[in-house]
Amino acid sequence: MELRLLRAFVHAARETTFSGAAITLSLTQPALTKQIQQLEAIVGTSLFHRGRHGSELTAAGLALLDDAREIVDLAARFDARAKRVAGGEEGRLTVGFGLSSITVAPRAVAAFRAKTPGVSVSLEDMSSSAQLELVRNGRLDIAFARLPIPVDLHSVPVLTDHLAIAHPTGWEAPRNDRLLAEWLDRHPLVRLSASRGPGLAAQTSRFIVALGAQPAAIQDADDLQTVLALVAAGVGFAIVPESAGIVAPPRVEMVRLSGRGASWSVGVAWRPDNETPVVRGFLDELEPPGGR
Repeated sequence: MELRLLRAFVHAARETTFSGAAITLSLTQPALTKQIQQLEAIVGTSLFHRGRHGSELTAAGLALLDDAREIVDLAARFDARAKRVAGGEEGRLTVGFGLSSITVAPRAVAAFRAKTPGVSVSLEDMSSSAQLELVRNGRLDIAFARLPIPVDLHSVPVLTDHLAIAHPTGWEAPRNDRLLAEWLDRHPLVRLSASRGPGLAAQTSRFIVALGAQPAAIQDADDLQTVLALVAAGVGFAIVPESAGIVAPPRVEMVRLSGRGASWSVGVAWRPDNETPVVRGFLDELEPPGGR
């Protein structure tokens, strides 16, 4: 049964005359009459008593009107929702982020949610490698991951981060690179476990080797907050992303490291065949790298 016939029936029942209903539907009166006759032929009975003073529903018309209204209203709601989904105003978005994007990703998600409240957004903390694997298998829409991003994914750069020494207040890490190796060897090292931050672990190891230092690792932790809490307690120092300073306890000081291998870029990555209106809307809201 065609929806236009039910819509004609509902409007004709709402108005006192077919001519009034035809105007509401932007039809001619003969065209509306023809649609009502088609519907009556389908249901096998008259729906209206028509006379010189207008039209009235028959008993059959009264019996069928509520169902017709429900179908027409449901179709209207479907049409409106389909337009919101197609426009990226409604749907679902899954976002991953890592250590370096600990401030940028939640901020971007908050801005996106404020503009598109009809989209349900989930945000999960994980390593870059884990994010990219989930993007590939379709379980994650957006990844905030270390660059370079594999060529099978699309990406845009969003920020640059730096290695930094996190140390307890009073330890006074040197800002002179020539004294850094000696300082590192004289203090115990607290590390984020390689399984939790494989990219950070590899980069930190390369940086320390390049300096010629051999600090003694005293403890590994499975999350960055625990690493920084151990630093605040005076257990040792840590080499972390400088961006982690936003979640560092009060008794932790940060010293940016410089030189080759001390910085890296982070980008937003997504699967090219998953550029839905919601994903596109999120990407459009990102600030350019130069604006950060």
